[in-house]
Amino acid sequence: MKNNRRDFLKKGTTMAAMTVVGIGSASAGILGLDSTSDQSKKQTQKKVKWPVKESADTPKLCLATSFNADVKGMRRIKQVGIDYVLMGGPKNPWKEEDIRASMERFKAQGLTIINMMVSGFNNAILGREGRDEEIENVKKSIIAAGAAGIPVIEYNFYVHRLTDGYYNLDGRGGSKYYGFNYDKVKDLPPDPATGVHTAEELWANLTYFLKAVIPVAEKAGVRMALHPNDPPPPITHGSAQIMGDLKGWKRLIEIVNSPSNGITFDSGVTNEIGEDPIEVANYFCSRDRINHVHFRNSNMTVPREHYVEQFVDEGDVNMFAVMQELVRLKYKLGLFPEHPHGLDADKELGGDYIGYVYNVGYARAMLQASLSI
Repeated sequence: MKNNRRDFLKKGTTMAAMTVVGIGSASAGILGLDSTSDQSKKQTQKKVKWPVKESADTPKLCLATSFNADVKGMRRIKQVGIDYVLMGGPKNPWKEEDIRASMERFKAQGLTIINMMVSGFNNAILGREGRDEEIENVKKSIIAAGAAGIPVIEYNFYVHRLTDGYYNLDGRGGSKYYGFNYDKVKDLPPDPATGVHTAEELWANLTYFLKAVIPVAEKAGVRMALHPNDPPPPITHGSAQIMGDLKGWKRLIEIVNSPSNGITFDSGVTNEIGEDPIEVANYFCSRDRINHVHFRNSNMTVPREHYVEQFVDEGDVNMFAVMQELVRLKYKLGLFPEHPHGLDADKELGGDYIGYVYNVGYARAMLQASLSI
């Protein structure tokens, strides 16, 4: 006798439940269900050896520390399962022996330096006298980092960071979030120390910089990662923000076509500018131009102008989908679960360690799940 609609729905519900709890095909046969169907085979999960950990072809979870961190600070990082760290580099120009000494100190605690940030080239950003000397120092730093074995150097390229637009607000349980409101700061006057710079000027300055340093980075085996403007409004103190939209990010990697000329993909900023983080991750990762990742979330109201930085589990961005895309495309450099929020416990203890621990736990769960399906 043919199944009626109720029997059909009942059988479908049973199969769905078995899939969730992991009942295999043999058990399905005992219950009188078709264990040989293609659908049943597709629902069988692949076998994964636990614990799932980072490998040569997976993202590497990392936390920020300082170049001269003490053993206590290193142990706190290692104790939450982190094997990689990032930090600001020493004063330019870097020296290979100094970097190696720092690397050895971290290595003794089971940590590998995966990313160092270079700065100290404001004249190059602004196109002023002295930029060539600054660029030479950056080149020397790149060479030193490559010789020591640092794979990624991160940097910024903006006239101002418009932190004036941030404000505090209460989140869940009285935790503290940052919001950004461009209306409060869009009419701020130019900074006399830096003046006003158009997008055309800044693109010319960035092009000059990239054409000087990227060939050096290629030869040294180093990848450069330019972080987008954060916050990303169109104008800050009268000057343009060329890394504040997706068009600018795409233009960046076209100036010098090389894996050494890439971006820091920030899922939170990507949402804040009104773009789809999964699509953007695909665009840059499929071209091998993501050289570092910031893994965080946000709620966007007006692209580039109004948003709130949320806990990683409650913003607009599907963070699981972001991690899945990075894993699928075999992104294998650093992933920083950044921007911890204000917790009472951290306020009492000082610092933001517990906030970072929460972010790390969430990111590791996303990574392990993505590697298991």
